[in-house]
Amino acid sequence: MKKLLLFFSVILTINSYSQISFEKGYYIDNSQQKTECYIRNNDWSSNPTNFKYKLSENDEIKTIGIESVKEFGIYNIAKYTRAIVQIDISSDNINELSRNKNPEFNKVQFFLKVLVEGKANLYEGGSDKKFFYNVDNSTIEQLIHKSYKNTDDQIDVNNEFRIQLWGNLKCPHISMDVFSKLDYRKNSLINLFSEYNKCSNSDFLNYEAKQESKRNVFNLNLRPRINSASLIIESERLNYENTDFGNKMSFGFGIETEFILPFNKNKWAVIVEPTYQNFKAIKAKGYDSTISGELIAEAKYTSIEIPLGIRHYFFLNKNSKIFINASFIYELTLKSRVEFSMADRSGIFIKDFNSSNNLGFGIGYKLFDKYSIEMRYNTTRNVLANYTKWNSEYKTTSVIFGYTIF
Repeated sequence: MKKLLLFFSVILTINSYSQISFEKGYYIDNSQQKTECYIRNNDWSSNPTNFKYKLSENDEIKTIGIESVKEFGIYNIAKYTRAIVQIDISSDNINELSRNKNPEFNKVQFFLKVLVEGKANLYEGGSDKKFFYNVDNSTIEQLIHKSYKNTDDQIDVNNEFRIQLWGNLKCPHISMDVFSKLDYRKNSLINLFSEYNKCSNSDFLNYEAKQESKRNVFNLNLRPRINSASLIIESERLNYENTDFGNKMSFGFGIETEFILPFNKNKWAVIVEPTYQNFKAIKAKGYDSTISGELIAEAKYTSIEIPLGIRHYFFLNKNSKIFINASFIYELTLKSRVEFSMADRSGIFIKDFNSSNNLGFGIGYKLFDKYSIEMRYNTTRNVLANYTKWNSEYKTTSVIFGYTIF
């Protein structure tokens, strides 16, 4: 376990050197000069203040900031434009809501993320992801959406953004009902701006649609495995009941669904993996004077494990990547027990195993987004926790092979 954690630390240390490649893009400086370059795509979850770039694929890495750049973009993926805007700084924290219905503006300079570009433009900016817009290159303004406490001390919402858009995005094909029911959400606003640009016969770009087309939403993976498991039984009652079954090899099989999260360049995923596993061992303990006979201990352990976890990828190049994951494992035991008996199978007594949850940690390698191999360590599980004066330690280390169906 210590070695595994140490390896995780090493992988995290080299993260910045291996996980994201530079992609073809450009930037426009204060003198309107456009520079073609390769920009490091961090899939920014908030507005960047600078970015790293290279003039050619083999050139040195440089950093440039918002004070020198008016606009930058990664072709067919994302675009950011510098703007000085008035942004509402009112708190969204329920315990700190203002009693003022109107926004409390503050002037700031941002790299606004362009969501839709055309006759009408939609932007995103600020740490709390507020939306901005303009039409026909007019001044960029925030779309007003503010929660506040009214005179009855109840939470109310100022949805002025609907009025703003109704006044500026009128079109014969868009009814007033669309504006009155509009949500202050990215997808809803993107759909409206896209519809308006179509209605206005304007060429437009939906950058979010371009990103979605490049992103897998989820993967389904077949995951056969080789398990090395050990089981130790301990009893406070009689010494002859203490049994170390040693390490046993077995096979298991899982089906993993991997949900790719929509940020940070597909590096994070949620994983769910129902898995069948079994363990079977017999221990001949020899003659015991306590019971005046030969004693045999037999363990049969079958279960369905359902790990629910988080996975993080470190990209090495376009075809390969390393990943680490951590999971909480919910376990359902199926007819599992330990039996103690005489050599002639007389005098059998049985202790049924209980379901027991634990944690799993894994590190692996994936090639061509199709084939993978993973080393997985599961923490100790007590399968006799339902019995007083009994204890057990069940541990598993697995080598898991993966094949991605889609």
